Amino acid sequence: MGVHDGVRDVDVVVTGAGQAGLSSAYHLRRTGFRPDRDFVVLDRSPAPGGAWQFRWPSLTYGKVHGMHALPGMELTDADPARESSEVIGAYFDAYERAFDLRVRRPVDVRAVREGDDGRLLVETSAGAWTARALINATGTWDRPFRPRYPGQETFRGRQLHTAEYPGPEKFAGQRVVVVGGGASGTQHLMEIAPYAAATTWVTRRPPVFREGPFTEEVGRAAVALVEERVRRGLPPQSVVSVTGLPLSDAVRQAVADGVLDRQPMFDRIVPDGVEWDDGRHVDADVILWATGFRAAIGHLAPLRLREPGGGVRVEGTRVVSDPRIHLVGYGPSASTIGANRAGRAAVRDIRRLLVGGPDRENVENVA
Repeated sequence: MGVHDGVRDVDVVVTGAGQAGLSSAYHLRRTGFRPDRDFVVLDRSPAPGGAWQFRWPSLTYGKVHGMHALPGMELTDADPARESSEVIGAYFDAYERAFDLRVRRPVDVRAVREGDDGRLLVETSAGAWTARALINATGTWDRPFRPRYPGQETFRGRQLHTAEYPGPEKFAGQRVVVVGGGASGTQHLMEIAPYAAATTWVTRRPPVFREGPFTEEVGRAAVALVEERVRRGLPPQSVVSVTGLPLSDAVRQAVADGVLDRQPMFDRIVPDGVEWDDGRHVDADVILWATGFRAAIGHLAPLRLREPGGGVRVEGTRVVSDPRIHLVGYGPSASTIGANRAGRAAVRDIRRLLVGGPDRENVENVA
């Protein structure tokens, strides 16, 4: 790593050390890129674990859907009753050490802009780096989506997002409106219902429950739909929007008990609850917005990557308008297994781009 005028030069900057970022760093290491010399990994979070470290305490490892191991090291003997934040945080920590990835944290990447000589200038809370390529793996956790509805500012109760969910006990004796038809919304409802005085579930569209296992064919079809959106420069959709909600025994019971009794989206918020245009009113002490997240890519704004459709046009992981930039954990790779594959694909493309850079594809010794 060269240094000039306090700015450090590397071939590749990886932003984010969740599943996608660590997978990318592993494949960089495996193909001969040296940490702190040829590449650097910058992570905003205070500790290993990516967004998992911020998950609510009641989300135990046994409740996690589809956690896929990082490349090169399995997650074994995890206690299903232990908090997922602890299990996965410890696993990511061990992974970083096992492969000597040297993640720098906490480092806030504030802006990525054009530098000199065709390099990217990455401005951060810990100084600046220049790079020939950037792997962006910042995920979505830092950008919770909170819809706006008429009267929202008049509500006298509490409004919070999934990102701030404290666990079900905090809703004891309260009337709770849960907004959102994804996995988080249904999970919150099923947890909160035994504690709350009343729960109401509202969604913009009727939920679609999926019978049967999530097969490889179903997964490929879902990924293809999301890939088509990002190829067109549209914002990616959530996985649930294209796959439906898995109909487990617990979900069936919640439907039978009336907990998962979906109501159409309300039209306005009033001081003591929510209302519909047909005159219905529901009293509420809490509105819980389980309305998902958006890609945290505001730091890329100086590069003007967004298309008129509102998203970034991506082929595989490569940004079409700027082949130096790869988005992993974005769109079709926004899953644990997808992030692993995306990290490998991004590194393969970057090796081709960086003529004269490390090109030792079959290097096996990454320690």
